[in-house]
Amino acid sequence: MSTSEFVRQGGDNDTRLPTQQARPVNGSRRHASPAFTAAALMMVNDVLVTIGAFLFAVIVHFLSISRMPGFHMRGLPAHIVPQSTDLWYLLGFLVVLLFVLRRYGLYNGVPNRSGAHELRLIAQACLTAGVLLCGWLYLMHNVEVSRVLVVMLVITTALALGVRRTLWRTVRFARYAKGVETRNVVILGTNQLSFAIGQQIDDDYHLGYRLCGFLHAPGTTDAIEVPQERILGDMGRLRELTRLHFIDELVIAQPCAIETVIDLLEEAHDVEIDIRAMSGFYGELGQNAPVEYLGAFPMVALHRRDPRTVAFLMKRVVDIVLSLAALIVVFPIMLCIAIAVITDSRGPIFYVSERIGKRGRVFPCFKFRTMVKDAEAKKRELAKHNERDGILFKMTKDPRVTKTGRFLRKYSLDELPQFFNVLRGEMSIVGPRPPIASEVAKYALEHFRRLEVLPGLTGLWQVQARHDSSFARYIALDTAYVENWSFWLDLKILLRTAQVVIKGTGT
Repeated sequence: MSTSEFVRQGGDNDTRLPTQQARPVNGSRRHASPAFTAAALMMVNDVLVTIGAFLFAVIVHFLSISRMPGFHMRGLPAHIVPQSTDLWYLLGFLVVLLFVLRRYGLYNGVPNRSGAHELRLIAQACLTAGVLLCGWLYLMHNVEVSRVLVVMLVITTALALGVRRTLWRTVRFARYAKGVETRNVVILGTNQLSFAIGQQIDDDYHLGYRLCGFLHAPGTTDAIEVPQERILGDMGRLRELTRLHFIDELVIAQPCAIETVIDLLEEAHDVEIDIRAMSGFYGELGQNAPVEYLGAFPMVALHRRDPRTVAFLMKRVVDIVLSLAALIVVFPIMLCIAIAVITDSRGPIFYVSERIGKRGRVFPCFKFRTMVKDAEAKKRELAKHNERDGILFKMTKDPRVTKTGRFLRKYSLDELPQFFNVLRGEMSIVGPRPPIASEVAKYALEHFRRLEVLPGLTGLWQVQARHDSSFARYIALDTAYVENWSFWLDLKILLRTAQVVIKGTGT
């Protein structure tokens, strides 16, 4: 489900920056592209897999030699166990392997080849690296390194990389099919080429894209070839549409004036989206950018935002480690809480609420039940007692809260089951609190900024203004977190959260 279902149509009157300040993709402030960052991570992964394959080959080779008649551990020939100097040959094998894999296009962010073709290229790359390694050994007159070990290295590396790639494709495509981790794309243009690109995106979920719609290209008189209901407007709505639909990328499929494109690059810099154009449209803006493919269509990047992939990967690793450790430590406490909840009042142990998560996706948020069974029905009756302005509902002595529930809320123990949401990738340890659909339905355009990251168990608002009744303050702090996020900010929030929990200042 997308938050766009809850959104009112509206405009945005922000003015654009002067065109002379435009910084195309080849400028000095160019950020690393998402494709480059993804390729670097895949290379590191392949290096680790290859080292593991080498160690496995050494062990298998040693065990096979040890079974031979007359084998003695003392006085082993040098060619049986690799020496420290032989690690240089492994390094050479790795460098050649990575170069060939990159040359074959196996470090693209989205796999555009079939699985069988990719496996064939992996085997070919490993064989090429192995042959060059043997040639190097021959030129160096090295007879101590076992050629059998080299053959085993090639075979185990090809198998290990093939298995890793197959698993990666399977997991990634399964997530794409569910709409997870896809890139939201809008196409600038309504001509036949625009329709063809949009059709390919719609028909092939393996590309990892979701088409949000089309925009009218300014200054064009071509006939409209795309469905009218999928036209979102013109370029003037780009800022608004980026917030409402969480747009990641704009694809220019219909040529327009160079001045218009420069204005568009400035807009993209402000709203943090990528821009690609059909190869050959604007050579002067992307003359040094490599050709990328969106399905079968060659593209050139004109603007890239900073993806911060490594930082967010570290955040995810920390989330998994901390949530697992927390669940292990607090499991006895959770068991006692479960008994107390069902003893105090009738109803289920857990309260499951549909919340709006990152990029508008709906997920089940788990909590220990702290209210009576029919709490939602009674909420309408208590609306006049709401102590907060705007969207949020808060009541100091809420009659729906049970005795056990008051204790759990005071020390934030009712939110312990949300560690399961963190493990499932629906939440983070630190982030904005996940809103309900009725709150999102009343959001103004600027409020959607807080939905661009994973919601969290705790956040800036919880540790700085938990008892502040102002909805504006609530949104401002969450937006400030999104715009200024860093690993150290998360650490500070966690330390402040520990103080809040220990003091029991929750309600």
